[in-house]
Amino acid sequence: MAAVRRYDPQRRERILDAAIRVVGAKGIAGLGHRAVAAEADVPLGSTTYHFATLDDLLVAALRRINARFAERVAASAALDDPCVDLADDLARLLGEWLAGGPAGDRTDVELEYELYLAALRRPALRPVAAEWCEAVTAHLSRRTDPRTARALVAMMDGFGLQVLLTGAPYDAGYVADMLRRVLR
Repeated sequence: MAAVRRYDPQRRERILDAAIRVVGAKGIAGLGHRAVAAEADVPLGSTTYHFATLDDLLVAALRRINARFAERVAASAALDDPCVDLADDLARLLGEWLAGGPAGDRTDVELEYELYLAALRRPALRPVAAEWCEAVTAHLSRRTDPRTARALVAMMDGFGLQVLLTGAPYDAGYVADMLRRVLR
């Protein structure tokens, strides 16, 4: 008698969410199809069906995490309203992201940077890291020229890494001042 297949249109998304939780808890080294299957409560074959390799899973996870910050930038009122100080708004957005939002959960930002830096050793992740830079640059280019937008993205990346790696407190005023200098 054949096994009954359960209709589960959200399985891929649950697997991806589970992978993000696994990497958030154990780091990239802790990611495996078995760990993700257990976290998602799906058969092991489901993880390999939807994501043939761990790199496929990491690429999808990085895309999902990157989209969260890019969406915040895209929604910024400063991009369409020249009366809003762009440097102040970007410093605020970065500070909120680094603080983990209202819940204070920094998992997304830590995971984003872990996956972003993993691209140094995992070529499959490099295009996704580049996509994030291009997406945020495109959003910022609504308010400034593309070269300045790219410099702003690089600076925000640098400030984010410094806060995460050193544990130094985030200084929104300093960040806004530095971003403002680039915008001049």
